[in-house]
Amino acid sequence: DREIERFHEAIELVRVELKRIRGRVSEDLGDELAGIFEAQSLFLSDGTFLERVEGHIVDEKINAEWAIYETATEIQAQFDAIGAEYLRERSEDLRDVCRHLVRQLRGIHLHHLSEIEGDVVIVADDLSPTDAVRFGRENVVGFAIEHGSRTSHTTIIARSLNLPAVSGLTDIRKRLTDQAEVPIIVDGSAGEVVLRPTAEVLRGYRHQISVLVREEENLLEQGRSLAVSTDGVEVRVMANIDLPEEIDDAVRFGSEGVGLYRSEFLYIEKSPAMPEEDEQVEAYRRLIEAAAPHPAIVRTYDLGGRKIAREVMYTHEENPVLGLRGIRLTLARREIFRTQLRALYRAAVYGDLWIMLPMVTVVEEVRGYRAFAAEIQAELDAENLAYRDDCKLGIMIEVPAAALIADLLAREVDFFSIGTNDLIQYALAVDRNNEHVTDLYQPGHPGMVRLLRQIARAANREGIELSMCGEMAADPRLTPLLLGIGLRRLSVSPRKVPTIKNRICELSTRTCEDMVEQCTHLATGAEVDQFLLDTTGAVHSKEGST
Repeated sequence: DREIERFHEAIELVRVELKRIRGRVSEDLGDELAGIFEAQSLFLSDGTFLERVEGHIVDEKINAEWAIYETATEIQAQFDAIGAEYLRERSEDLRDVCRHLVRQLRGIHLHHLSEIEGDVVIVADDLSPTDAVRFGRENVVGFAIEHGSRTSHTTIIARSLNLPAVSGLTDIRKRLTDQAEVPIIVDGSAGEVVLRPTAEVLRGYRHQISVLVREEENLLEQGRSLAVSTDGVEVRVMANIDLPEEIDDAVRFGSEGVGLYRSEFLYIEKSPAMPEEDEQVEAYRRLIEAAAPHPAIVRTYDLGGRKIAREVMYTHEENPVLGLRGIRLTLARREIFRTQLRALYRAAVYGDLWIMLPMVTVVEEVRGYRAFAAEIQAELDAENLAYRDDCKLGIMIEVPAAALIADLLAREVDFFSIGTNDLIQYALAVDRNNEHVTDLYQPGHPGMVRLLRQIARAANREGIELSMCGEMAADPRLTPLLLGIGLRRLSVSPRKVPTIKNRICELSTRTCEDMVEQCTHLATGAEVDQFLLDTTGAVHSKEGST
């Protein structure tokens, strides 16, 4: 009985602790990020979790600490057996909550990174997007991660927070011992981590930091100008946004609108709760008004695959990446997505909102969405709520089949946005998060060049807008290729906007078109890369987080 009493005392103390953390995060960073800790606190009221812990205490006559450990291990094993990415994230939340509980039971003071003097580098086997957001607001200056890749969601969030992150560092933890390797250098630009740096190396990197600071000032100046090629062609450079607070950086660095708002982060940050309709209206309104007079492109929830959500997925999938995700999930679970679409059409009254559908594969999905949207607009009419029914509708081209029928899809929508992260992954059969096949993830692969040109030609023939929002758009080495293919809208992370603008101003679109024609006849990705380098010269990215 005493152990059960101790367990419940710890629950109340941790509940207060999480509430305090949630309040501090809400005040500093906003309600969206505070939702992470709200989700964790739900485990403290979860009947299954509480009953299992109490059952172990009673049945096995063990103390509360060991009962919590056993229960967490059991639940995590169940999550792992299902293998869904969303459940892995929930498992991490549960592990954090159990650590809080055990610390309280043992009377251990919970330390925060801010208590460590100076800057901190996080070295880990892996980090969830939630970890990246949480650590990124402490005195952390970089991440060194064993797993993942430069296009993983954690790495993308690190870039959003302006933190250098290097992933795919096999066995780095084995090469570190507590306090033995201080300082450590994370070079996001080069994708390198330096252990045991000499005094000379340290001086070199400190000088490099001062250079980067000066370059950032220059970037801000460049961002205020238009991106016009040497032959007078203007290219719009927009911003990719994950977190609502990023819009301020996007404006500061000179983005011409929002080319991709990954709206699923509204869900991920609030899970397991779903964001309310009015809450979404306000988030989209802020985005639209900040982007004005340029458009704000909001991608509908891209859940499923590795971002599986328990609330919307009712069946186990052996291969979720090729399963019910993106627009497929939207149309299959309409009751879940109805709230988002209502919020989007209501928020559209505040400016120029474009709606974009992810993972489109067949024409029927676009037509199905339009019918669904008509239902929602009829609801809003019946409720006498203000909304816009003339928002531009576009799709992500990220499935090879969609690229091959781009001419047919272009007749159904107002714009395309090429999502190269997934398109390259599916076209080349390469998992972009698998460090063992990183060398096969080749944006310059001749097959990709041909596929991109086919998409651009289809969009141009039908007279619809064409943009690119994948990581390929943010690589200045590839900018000549993209201009030559015909892209006139690129969407990149906010800090990349000035760099890409500056690169565009160095190039002639007519010359780039001739280059693309020659690239289509090259045999390998390496040959394409070398040809671009020889023709346009080396490019040194000034963006400090890769």
